[in-house]
Amino acid sequence: MAQTSLRTCRLELLPAISSALYRAGAHTLASSSPPPPVPKKIPYEASAHGLTWQDPYHWMENTNDPDFINYLNHENSYAQAFMSDTLTLQLTLFSEMKSRMPSKISTPPERWGPWLYYQYIAEGKEYPLLCRRLETEKSGWLQTVFHNVRGGFGKEEILLDWNEIAEKYGYVHVGTCRVSPDHNFLAYTIDTSGDEQFMLQIKDLRNQCIVPRLPVDGVVSLAWAQDSRTLFYTISDENQRPHRVLCTKLGSDSTDDAPIFTEGDSGFCVDITSTKDGKFITVYVIDATNPLGGLRRVHKRVPGVQYFLEHHYGFFYILTNYPLSENEECSSGDYYLARCRAEKLYSANWQNIILPGEDISLQDMDIFDGHLVLFVSKKGVPMLCSINLSINFECKYQMEIENLNPWFFPLPSSSCSIVPGSNHDFMSSVYRAVLSSPVMPDMIVDYDMSRQTFSIVQQEELRGTSDGAGLNSVACELETNEVIDTRNCEDNNYQNSGLQGWKVLSRLYSCERKEVVSHDGVKIPLTILYSRKAWLRDQSPGLLQAYGAYGEVLDKGWCTDRLCLLDRGWVVAFADVRGGGGGDSSWHKFGSGLYKRNSIHDLTSCGKYLVNEGYVCKDKLCAIGYSAGCLLVGAAINMYPKLFCAAILKVPFLDICNTMLDPSLPLTKLDYEEFGNPQIQSQFEYIRSYSPYDNIPSGVCHPSVLVTASFHDARVGVWEAAKWVAKVRDRMCSACSHSVILKTNTTGGHFGEGGRYSQCEETAYDYAFLMKICGD
Repeated sequence: MAQTSLRTCRLELLPAISSALYRAGAHTLASSSPPPPVPKKIPYEASAHGLTWQDPYHWMENTNDPDFINYLNHENSYAQAFMSDTLTLQLTLFSEMKSRMPSKISTPPERWGPWLYYQYIAEGKEYPLLCRRLETEKSGWLQTVFHNVRGGFGKEEILLDWNEIAEKYGYVHVGTCRVSPDHNFLAYTIDTSGDEQFMLQIKDLRNQCIVPRLPVDGVVSLAWAQDSRTLFYTISDENQRPHRVLCTKLGSDSTDDAPIFTEGDSGFCVDITSTKDGKFITVYVIDATNPLGGLRRVHKRVPGVQYFLEHHYGFFYILTNYPLSENEECSSGDYYLARCRAEKLYSANWQNIILPGEDISLQDMDIFDGHLVLFVSKKGVPMLCSINLSINFECKYQMEIENLNPWFFPLPSSSCSIVPGSNHDFMSSVYRAVLSSPVMPDMIVDYDMSRQTFSIVQQEELRGTSDGAGLNSVACELETNEVIDTRNCEDNNYQNSGLQGWKVLSRLYSCERKEVVSHDGVKIPLTILYSRKAWLRDQSPGLLQAYGAYGEVLDKGWCTDRLCLLDRGWVVAFADVRGGGGGDSSWHKFGSGLYKRNSIHDLTSCGKYLVNEGYVCKDKLCAIGYSAGCLLVGAAINMYPKLFCAAILKVPFLDICNTMLDPSLPLTKLDYEEFGNPQIQSQFEYIRSYSPYDNIPSGVCHPSVLVTASFHDARVGVWEAAKWVAKVRDRMCSACSHSVILKTNTTGGHFGEGGRYSQCEETAYDYAFLMKICGD
C-alpha cells in the first residue's frame, strides 16, 4: 500500500482521459545575450546540533520581498534569451504533439445506479466536462451514449465544466468530486489560484444551481451520508495538514457546520471516505444512516500502521499492516486482509485473516455485491484478481489468496500499468480498469467477474503525422498481440470466450525491462524505451526518469508526447528506484528515512548501465525529476557531475535540510516519516549528507539544467528552485553557469497550468532544451 504523497500528485470520478538530431549550439549563448542574473547576498547564519553554516540566499524565502519578485522576472527573461534559438523547434514539437492529440477526447460511459456518467474534452478546449444521462434503454445503451457523446448530445446533463471555471478565474484545479447517493447533488472542490486552498461548492443537479452558503476554503476530502443531505468534509490547518472533519446539512450556513473530529497530533493528517456500499463513512467509523450518532474506533493507533475499510453485508474487510505475532513478514510492514463482523470491529483479535502468499504483496482492494477485488504485486509486476463473495472461512484463522479460487484478470504480455476506473456501482459485477504501457496506448477494459470474461471498451486513438522531422504515420502499423500473460497462474483462471487482441506498437518501439545491480547488490528494475528505426547504439541521447518517494509507483504509461523524442533517436528510461512503489513495503522503506541514499545510488547505477551497455551515448545522458524526485537528480549531480550532460528539475524539492528544519512550513512535520526528522541529530547529519542544496561541489563543471518552479506552489516553496540555481551558479565553473536556467510560472501551482494544450507547450519547451544541449 503506497503512502499518499502530499508533495506530489486528481479527480477520480471517471478514468483519466488519458530523423536526425536537432543541431544547435549546445552550451553557449550568442555574444549579445545577457549574462545570467546575479541575486544579492545577505549574510545569514543557520545552525543545528552545534553545526553552523552560511546561507546568503535565505532571504529568498520571503516571497513578498520585491527584490525576489524582480529576481524571478530577470531569471525568466534570461531563460527566454537562452531558449530564443529554439523557438522554431518548440513550435515544431508543439505541432507534432497537437497533431497526435484527438480533436475530441471522451471516456466511455460508466453506469452508476440509473445514470451513465462520462467525461469528454470538446474540440479546441483545454479542460474536460463531467456529464451524465439517464439509462433509458436496456439494450444498446453503450452505442446510444457514444452516439450522443460524439454527436448532438441529446438529453445529456453537464454537471461540471472545467473550462467555464478557467475562463472566469484564469486557472482551475478541481480537487475532489462526489455525487450524492440519490444523484441529486454534486459536491466538489476547486482551486482557482494554484495555492491549493480548495473551496467547497455544492451544486443542485436538478436545477444546475450552486447551493448558497458561505465559502469554506482549505477543503480536502468529501463524503456523503445516505440521506444525501448530510456532507462530511475535511479542512486543513495553516500548514496544509488535513486535521478536522466537519459535517454540514444542505440549506444550512457554513457557520453551523458541526465539528466531528479533530486530529491534534501534527504528525498525522485526516482523510474521510465512504465504504463502497455507502453504509459507513471512515475517519474512525461513522454510520452513514445515522451520521450524527458518534464515532467508532477501528483499532489502537500504532506508528506506521494503516487501516483501509470496506463493508459487505455485516462484515468489515480491513486491509492493514498491523503486526501479526505469528507472521514475521506482516509484522515487518506487509499488508494482509482481515475480516470481522461489523459489531465487533474494535477487537483484540480479528479472526479471519487472508495472507497474500509467496512472492505476492497486497496493494489495495475494492468490493462489490458479489466480488472482492484485490490489487497485488508479484515480484514488482502489478496484477488484479477477483474473489467470489461471501467467503466461507470454514473456521480457519488464516488463508492465502490461492485458497479462495481467485480469478486473475488477463493483462497484456507487455509490462503495463493498471489504474482503476471509478467503479462506483456496488451492485455491478463488472470491474473497469485503464491499462497502459510505454508501447500500448491507454485502453479501458471491462472485466466481468461473474462470467470471468473481459471486453476492451475503448483504446486511445493514435494519430500520426508525416513531416520534415522524419515522422511517419503509425496508425496503420498497430500490432495486434493476442498473447495473454497468465502471470504463472493456473490456466483455469483464464477461461475466456473470444479473446480480444491488445493493440501495441512493439514493432515500432522496443520496451525492455532490465535489472540493474545497485551499489549494495540489490537489483533495480529499469524500463528502457526506444525506436527500432531511429535508435543508434552508443550514439543516441537518452532521458532517465526516477521518483523514489512515498511508495509511489513511477508512471510508465503511454504518452504520445514522448514520440517526439523516440522518433528522433532518443532513449527514454524509467528507474524504479527504492523509496518508490513496487514489490512489498520494504522497497519503500529502504529508500526513505535513513536509507534515502539508496535511492540516489539506484539512480546513478541505472544511468551508468545505460551508458555502459550502449543504450545511450556517454556524453548525451540526461535526467528529469519531478518534485521529491528532484532530490535524487540533484544529489546524483553533486556526486557524479559528469554522469549527466543535462537535467530538468520540475517544481524541485532541493533544500531539504533547511526546509525540514522549519516546522512552520507546510507539510514539514508530515514528511518526517518519509525523509527523517532533522531535529534528531543523527537524522540531521544523514539528511545533510545528501541534501542537494548543501553539497554543491565548488569549481567543477556542471551539467546544463532547466529548473521550473511555480510561484504559488503550496507543496514546494518557489525559493527552493531559486536558491539552488543561485548557489549552483555561484559555485560551479563560470563556463557552465550560463546553461543553468530558471523558469517560474507566476500563475499556477505545483501542477502547472493543467490544460492539455498548455501541457504540450511546456513539454515542447522541456524537450527543446534537451535537444539544444545534446545537439552537435
